[in-house]
Amino acid sequence: MSIYSNSVKRPVTTILIFVALMVIGLYSLSRLPVDLYPEIELPFISVVTTYPGASASDIESNITRPVEDALNSVSNLKELTSTSSDGLSVVFLSFEYGSNLDEAMNDIRSNLNFASRLLPDEAEDPTIIKFNSSMMPIIFYAITANESYEGLEKILDEKIVNPLNRIEGVGNVSLSGVPGRRIYVDIDPRKMEAYNLTIEQIGNILRAENINMPAGSLEMGQNDYALRIQGEFPESDVLKNIVISNYNGNTIYLRDIAEVRDTIRESKLDTKINGKRGMGLYVQKQSG
Repeated sequence: MSIYSNSVKRPVTTILIFVALMVIGLYSLSRLPVDLYPEIELPFISVVTTYPGASASDIESNITRPVEDALNSVSNLKELTSTSSDGLSVVFLSFEYGSNLDEAMNDIRSNLNFASRLLPDEAEDPTIIKFNSSMMPIIFYAITANESYEGLEKILDEKIVNPLNRIEGVGNVSLSGVPGRRIYVDIDPRKMEAYNLTIEQIGNILRAENINMPAGSLEMGQNDYALRIQGEFPESDVLKNIVISNYNGNTIYLRDIAEVRDTIRESKLDTKINGKRGMGLYVQKQSG
């Protein structure tokens, strides 16, 4: 007997089977996980190289072109483009869909090892970045402060960023528009010249004073204690009392030739929230 004739002769059984299949399907649909940002590996890789203080033309000739020449031989390469700006070189590689990007990254690293010898000594090592949809933030928060904008970063780091990083499934929590502390030393060029000083001398003295360094060890019985010299400046006011030089028997302090300003660093990119200065907080999920 065929399945068709049995279905006609036993309609109740057929209906029950279809109802059971519908119930199972609806149950499975309700339990089916849905990802609004599914993990997709995009066939793009970028190579970023920084060269502080160099102009765009220097970046083009000394960084971008050697890197491009080294990466032209990478297999499955579809397109290679680059951007050169002041202090920064970005080489963008596009591959065919379905290419193994792990193998491509190994080829890129091997080729960059040879190209690194041709780069200037002051340039930093090239950084390889592989694009993935998991890099996109899943939640964005906009945060403002009415009283202490300078202290907002510390509050967010202690009260929000660290607790969020401990949540299962959270990959990274980052901040944008962070003011950042910066200490400026404004030197009077006339006073500096009067005391026969140079910018290099002052910079070397401040660099040598602001350092922590090991000082051996101390043995006490069976215990061995490591000793360290704490030389880093605990606060900005200490800078004013740094001895810079000795001129005609007089001690020259930094406060005699410069003004020390403890403030937030100058930023070329500000985050505005409803017209007020603020910060952005991005939450990224873990890969997979």
